[in-house]
Amino acid sequence: MFVFLLISLVVVVAAVTLAVVGSGDQSDRGASGGLQEAPPDLLDEPLPPDRPVSHADVAGLRLAVGVRGYRMRQVDDILDRLGAELAERDARIAELESALAGAQAVAMSRAEASGTQEPGPRDRDPENGRQGGMER
Repeated sequence: MFVFLLISLVVVVAAVTLAVVGSGDQSDRGASGGLQEAPPDLLDEPLPPDRPVSHADVAGLRLAVGVRGYRMRQVDDILDRLGAELAERDARIAELESALAGAQAVAMSRAEASGTQEPGPRDRDPENGRQGGMER
């Protein structure tokens, strides 16, 4: 009985070895004829360093998994970068909004100083495109 189990074990191991190593003629296998190369687990830079992060970059982001979950340093770096870029965009939006408010205030003060309002689309002369009744 022991000899039968030993022979069966040798046959199974040989069959598995031949199945893994002996299939080198297929084009979808690795160059050495064995298993395909595994993709690296740790990405160098998952976000593009040369341009702002887009929605597609964040949606396609895949973080490497370590022994106890995600790699904390990599997650912290990505969150720090996203936070910095969002803060930069928020500052630019606030700057543009304040510039717009300033330009609107100047336009309103000019309109009030002249005693007239800017003509709307209804005040234009349909024949030549000029404002009706007002010469500048």
